[in-house]
Amino acid sequence: MDTSSPAVFANAELIKMYTGRRVRAVVQVIRNEGGVLVGKSTDGQQLTVKGSPAFPLSHFVEVIGIADGNQSIRAEISTDLGENFDAVAYDGLCQLANGKHRKLFL
Repeated sequence: MDTSSPAVFANAELIKMYTGRRVRAVVQVIRNEGGVLVGKSTDGQQLTVKGSPAFPLSHFVEVIGIADGNQSIRAEISTDLGENFDAVAYDGLCQLANGKHRKLFL
């Protein structure tokens, strides 16, 4: 496992803390606009993903990339997770990874 450039687990609210750093987020696709994916983050807020290929509406997509300002990511890797995904559990993971248990995560 390459740990030289870890991606922080984040939702739309947490992205702003990591501007310029590598993050990992999951969004549910709302719309695709010519290389820009607009989705709903696991915390219910809107998140924009630049440089992502198009994915089917309502699908969940894991995005790894650079936090590019408030609620925006420049995608490096995007993975289709399908239509069934536990967004509440993932959001809980984001809270743990950025809260009192952050030392357990890279």
